[in-house]
Amino acid sequence: MNGISIPIGQIGDYEIKQLKIFKTVVDCGGFSAAETELNISRSTISIHISNLESRLNLSLCRRGRAGFSLTDEGSVVYDATIKLFGELEDFRSTINNLDSSMTGKLSLAFSDTISLDYRASIPRAIERFSRLASEVHITAEVARMTEIERLVMNEETDIGFIPYHRSLDGLNYKHLYTDACYLYCAEGNPLFSLSSDELTDKVINSTPAVHAGFKAHDNINIHLARMNQKATAYSYESRLALILSSRFIGFLPEHYARTHVDSGKLKVIDQEKRYYKLDIMAITRNTVATSKIRDRFVQVLQSIF
Repeated sequence: MNGISIPIGQIGDYEIKQLKIFKTVVDCGGFSAAETELNISRSTISIHISNLESRLNLSLCRRGRAGFSLTDEGSVVYDATIKLFGELEDFRSTINNLDSSMTGKLSLAFSDTISLDYRASIPRAIERFSRLASEVHITAEVARMTEIERLVMNEETDIGFIPYHRSLDGLNYKHLYTDACYLYCAEGNPLFSLSSDELTDKVINSTPAVHAGFKAHDNINIHLARMNQKATAYSYESRLALILSSRFIGFLPEHYARTHVDSGKLKVIDQEKRYYKLDIMAITRNTVATSKIRDRFVQVLQSIF
């Protein structure tokens, strides 16, 4: 920019929108990755960022062959944007908490199949909560574990539901239930017809396997490290599809695989040794700002569990 300091004056809705786009681009690590998140084209994102730079009279980021990066001014604006949105959220929460009828929004984010797992009792919790707060607008979505952690940390989502794989400062964890995960093969896979004596470690470890494709905790890694990892599929649905192809073996929660085992399409492999426990958690942001809506939903969960 021209280096001349010009007061930006009043900040309105349009600037707030541009700052949200800017924050998303930074969080996603670039324009391309932000396209899906924002559901707008890269060229439109670029126009918004350019307009924001002109509005602030600052150069916020570098984009080109070297990749996306923030300028020094961009880093300051990003930090100020996070602070601004936090203060706006605090204002919204404060106003909502003044209203005994509880109006506002509750956002929930689920990993994989947790929302419909009967052990999580999510439909029951939503039914109870809705009777207590019928005017609250509920938003529910499915996302990756790491994305859910980011959304809750940034207070873009009120409550996340994920398998426990690490402990992050700034998050509270509430245990809901525990999954037992076993190794499965499908009808048609070479391992399917083998006896337990024939299913040696060498045979199992040489068979192509599908895994989730992210850094898991040690209980999972200790199994995967020995296996012939040939495919990745994050969600249980896509992982199950690859296993059912009979080309791959892979780990699945016992509850999720049960119907396919009962129908004879899947078989557990080396059940005594090849399994791990997966704790399912509800996560919230550890913050001094109160949210009556979020806290009420957590209270409903506690009453069920």
